[in-house]
Amino acid sequence: MKLKISKTKQEVALDFSRYLAGLIAKKESIHIALSGGSTPKIVFDALANNFKEDIDWSNVHLYWGDERCVAPTDDQSNYKMTQAHLISKISIPQENIHRIKGENDPEYEAKRYSELLVENLPKEKKIPQFDLVILGLGDDGHTASVFPHEIELWYSKNHCEVAIHPESGQKRVSITGQVINHAKTVAFLVTGENKANKVNEILNKNGDYEKYPASLVAPLSGDLLWLLDEPAAEKLTSTQS
Repeated sequence: MKLKISKTKQEVALDFSRYLAGLIAKKESIHIALSGGSTPKIVFDALANNFKEDIDWSNVHLYWGDERCVAPTDDQSNYKMTQAHLISKISIPQENIHRIKGENDPEYEAKRYSELLVENLPKEKKIPQFDLVILGLGDDGHTASVFPHEIELWYSKNHCEVAIHPESGQKRVSITGQVINHAKTVAFLVTGENKANKVNEILNKNGDYEKYPASLVAPLSGDLLWLLDEPAAEKLTSTQS
């Protein structure tokens, strides 16, 4: 695991954008699973503002690690956020955008998106393999849309599952643990002091960390990145930082 702590969330966004631009430049084609949330939003802004001319977007295929079961025009849609902050500002072929269709029946869409991953991605041990999966960390320790109360979804043999938000009851489509852990690289982007307790528990393996789906992220490649700002990292030990 590689850990990088930056002073602010804006620096996290710039650091990751530089990393991503370098990764894309090394590949003829790259398949990336995106995350929703506030931190990816500023990463997308950083990419669009600083790297849109430097990256050959025709080589980039965008997917989503999870999506709320809403229309793509809904303010809760991860796709809508990405469209507003990144896709609308770059020159990427429409056929390179592979969204989860939140407006579809959730069970149908989980199956359809699973089949899309099988069709589009190379395989590692018969599992579709992303070049990069970007993850966030929820205040409750969830990642993608695998929540603690449904942690069994992590172990599903399916590539995608329908998850239910524990408070709102909203359905979501999410990739599962086997897809995440078969990716070539997995990167957590975590900012804000409200994440500090969970970051500490997961990285130090203490407290209730075993109950958190995020603690199960362990790519078989060994290439796991945690990018934090100082508020999110404030409870880590000095040896880690």
